Amino acid sequence: MNVSLFDYHLPPNLIAQTPLEPRHASRLMVVNRHTAEITHCRFTDLPNLLRPGDMLIANNSRVIPARLLGRKTSGGKVEILLLKQIDHLLWEVLVGGKRLRPGVVVEIAGRGTPPRRAGPPLFLTVKENLGQARRLVAFNRPVEAWLNKVGQTPLPPYIHTPLANAERYQTVFSRVSGSAAAPTAGLHFTPESLLALRERGVLLDYVTLHIGLDTFLPVTVEQIEAHPIHREFAGLTAATAARINRAKLAGGRLVAVGTTAVRTLETAALRSAGQTGSLQEASALPAPGRGGEEACPWAVVTAIEEETDLFIYPGFTFRAVDLLLTNFHLPQSTLLMLVSAFAGRELILRAYEEAIAQRYRFYSFGDAMLIL
Repeated sequence: MNVSLFDYHLPPNLIAQTPLEPRHASRLMVVNRHTAEITHCRFTDLPNLLRPGDMLIANNSRVIPARLLGRKTSGGKVEILLLKQIDHLLWEVLVGGKRLRPGVVVEIAGRGTPPRRAGPPLFLTVKENLGQARRLVAFNRPVEAWLNKVGQTPLPPYIHTPLANAERYQTVFSRVSGSAAAPTAGLHFTPESLLALRERGVLLDYVTLHIGLDTFLPVTVEQIEAHPIHREFAGLTAATAARINRAKLAGGRLVAVGTTAVRTLETAALRSAGQTGSLQEASALPAPGRGGEEACPWAVVTAIEEETDLFIYPGFTFRAVDLLLTNFHLPQSTLLMLVSAFAGRELILRAYEEAIAQRYRFYSFGDAMLIL
């Protein structure tokens, strides 16, 4: 399937540069994938669009101050984006700067006074070129203790307005540190909206997926099947799996908050079905008994704690997720491909055209879409 099938033109002035206040003030497009109907609501209407017994599953991963600035000891500025910790000193990163070959040493610049009795300055050494802008680097001391002093919130490159409060790029339920970007579908929730959902009888639980490389790197191949998906940590506890399965058995629908929750839940469903190893070939297998708009009437997920390589694009068989709450995504992105797999490419592109015509706000700080 050609990547160009997932292209569209977005006027730059529709890219949201700042978050709305309050968080739940955004608009909500509702797309019914069974009737192809598109309606326009507000995010505060979400409780009335769900049923008592439905279960929201959100990603509780928290963004770390993953953007570091530094200078090579041989001269030249460097920008580092932490992606994934390999061990206590070793990290996979994205780099900005020239001639960052193995052996190059970079001193990290601080934003303030280093931690008390922190010892020598923070350095990293490039260990391996992993291709494109990816590098494997080793710090001279554990970097986590320094991040609040030297790190910055890694806003996406299409956001040019500085963020006055870094906490606005965190969800209100962020708990587990490890992401290089926010699970942005969750940014719309406030304590008030969560209480309204509880009063409606909607259940809420959490998974963890630490967002990494594929959020920042574009799809550069012509055929999406050839795109190398990168592994990201996904976790779903046994207690959460049991609550999900009980809700499904009781007739509730599973509502994924964002594409990261989808990938975690569908990974857990594949593991429950006995699929081992890489999930790419397994994901194309049909799920027996699945069909129609009603929730699946049996347990479909198991506890997981692994690095998932699940790449969801049209042709994927969904085994767990019944509804999807998401934002509006970049053209030709893996996120747009996932949403198209869930609702159909033609319907999603028509919904995007409608969103542009109605001047919805796009991307991380933009408006939301609920796919029924």
